[in-house]
Amino acid sequence: MKKIFNSRWTYRLVSLFLAVCLFLYVNSTKSATNQQTNNATGTNSTTLTATEQKTVSVQLRLDVDSDKYFVTGYPEKVKVHLRGPAALVTATANTQNFRVFADLTSFKPGEHSVKLKQSGLNRDLSYQIAPASIKVNIQPRQTVSFPVSVQYDKSRIAKNYVAGSPNSDVTSVKATGAESEIDRISKVVAQLNLAQNTKKSVNNEAVIEALDKNGRTVNVILTPATTQVNLPVTGKGNSKTVPLNFKAKSGNSDETYSFESNTKSIKVFGSASELKAISEFNADVDVSDVKNEKTKTISLDASANKVTGTDPESVKVTITAESK
Repeated sequence: MKKIFNSRWTYRLVSLFLAVCLFLYVNSTKSATNQQTNNATGTNSTTLTATEQKTVSVQLRLDVDSDKYFVTGYPEKVKVHLRGPAALVTATANTQNFRVFADLTSFKPGEHSVKLKQSGLNRDLSYQIAPASIKVNIQPRQTVSFPVSVQYDKSRIAKNYVAGSPNSDVTSVKATGAESEIDRISKVVAQLNLAQNTKKSVNNEAVIEALDKNGRTVNVILTPATTQVNLPVTGKGNSKTVPLNFKAKSGNSDETYSFESNTKSIKVFGSASELKAISEFNADVDVSDVKNEKTKTISLDASANKVTGTDPESVKVTITAESK
């Protein structure tokens, strides 16, 4: 046993074992150091990229007594530049759960420059509103009723065709706005768009506009803002004015029906022989749903009266039902 421990090969093997252990220890220490360095670098990289900035467009709100004042001159939307933690910036940009507003509660009528404010933004975010301030014109609020007339481009009616009197569902509107703008209104019109070379009657929705004496649009709110317009278009030719005669259709045999309308006569179009044969225009009125009194708008059936067209194409009539 003593010979084994005193053997030269024993010392060599022990030395080799210790060398291998030392190598493994040094290598594992270096790997741990590198891993710590990599982790630190990754943390620093994440820290550097955690801040983000975005620009969002948001609705501008006004804090004002809207029942008393009308405000003009302000932009509909403003931009907000956000900067902060990436997740928070992204969430805020997507939800827009904050508001940008102009506080006008302490201002009197007139022109003012107002600094914009925000509410609802997280404290960890920095922000910049663009523009930072706006100019507004505050005026007393006013509401006035105006009659509506139909306006259209007569040059779009085809050659050898003629347009009759337009009929609009809306005859008056309420215009709401600044007192100075209301005073500018010269007329309110329903703008009916026609196709070029129009040869048949048109029944379309028309936008209602308030115009000044120069034909420019006035900045007011109109209620309602649209109307349905019927414009009769017929070929030129012989015409004749005849009385309008209403007849009850689908009535109750135990009832008698009377009719009242502001339209007493209409113009009919047709050939000479067609016009010679007609002395009055018969308009059927469905009275099946009339109990006591009811007002309806009815279409005038030209073909049933053996003419090519009428002006107007529809009329309002009040029906009264009475027991026999």
